[in-house]
Amino acid sequence: MELQFTEEQLMIKQAARDFAVTECLPGVIERDELQKFPREQVMKLADLGFMGMMVDPKYGGAGLDTVSYVLAMEEISKIDASTSVCMSVNNSLVCWGLEAYGTEEQKQKYLTHLAQGKKDGELYIGAFLLSEPEAGSDATSQRTTAEDKGDHYLLNGTKNWITNGGTASVYLAMAQTDVSKGSRGINTFIIEKNWPGVSVGAKENKLGIRGSDTHSILFNDVKVPKENRIGEDGFGFVFAMKTLNGGRIGIASQALGIASGAYERCIEYSKQRKAFGKEIMHHQIIQFKLADMATRIEAARLLCLGAAWEKDNNLDYTVSAAQAKVFASETAMWVTTEAVQIHGGYGYVKEYHVERMMRDAKITQIYEGTSEVQRMVISRSILK
Repeated sequence: MELQFTEEQLMIKQAARDFAVTECLPGVIERDELQKFPREQVMKLADLGFMGMMVDPKYGGAGLDTVSYVLAMEEISKIDASTSVCMSVNNSLVCWGLEAYGTEEQKQKYLTHLAQGKKDGELYIGAFLLSEPEAGSDATSQRTTAEDKGDHYLLNGTKNWITNGGTASVYLAMAQTDVSKGSRGINTFIIEKNWPGVSVGAKENKLGIRGSDTHSILFNDVKVPKENRIGEDGFGFVFAMKTLNGGRIGIASQALGIASGAYERCIEYSKQRKAFGKEIMHHQIIQFKLADMATRIEAARLLCLGAAWEKDNNLDYTVSAAQAKVFASETAMWVTTEAVQIHGGYGYVKEYHVERMMRDAKITQIYEGTSEVQRMVISRSILK
């Protein structure tokens, strides 16, 4: 693995950095306070080609590699994790899953618009519906059912904690078709939000990433055409697990960005804030905190890029993605907590950003597989 970025990758990184500073930073505190979905920012991400970064251009995507995606996710997450998670879900879970396992008809009908993030000039993004009130880390315990009615399925159930839930036009939903088969009886379906029987629950009032659109989605006798099932009968659980592997690279990159964003603010603050007659960057205790931040962040970055490189080279990245996510998310939580400490009383008020970053960091240890689940994935591999 050559630790040198291509010119194109560096251009993507700079474009993401410029976008984050000019488009995401203004109003980011207000969007957090008001739980305002960053529609304008996501629309502009679509214009940049960032909503379908890794999708083949023949399906409307940018045709970029996963390393470029990691670089872009880090830069945007430095400023606004609520915007970056919308981008992550659409790229890693929805677009990638459809391109990897969808039929040609499904790709033409849905993926071409999802990769562009727009349809007929309007926002057009997707959501991934796996979690339920009683099925979080135990994804096999699906209570949502899809009854085979011959030419269609009849879908009933509730999905929880759905990012992009209220804004998405398309859902990829997992449901149990045959309980007797356990996980082999689960299927994944493409659901259109405006179909009869689909309803969106109230927006969740969250600790962090408050700008992102998190809802419960309810299905009441929703008729799903047979051609909207992804893969062979019973492929749904495998689809979810394989898709989540790539999603974990996205969330690891988000966590990396939150950490590096907080670190950059600490560097800047330490050069301005004075205590005991000199800038606090001259105090060894602050220097050591910054040194530890820099070291952990660089380790997290290498894990993220390593997993992305394995994915780009068609290697098994299950373990590397889990390692990247667990380490980067715990780094984000540690760095942002220390960032608040370095800022002292100022760190506890909103205008200095780091308290928001600390709140945003926590979810990276939970969604798309908790830290405990990542350790299960890693330990099973090393103990084989």
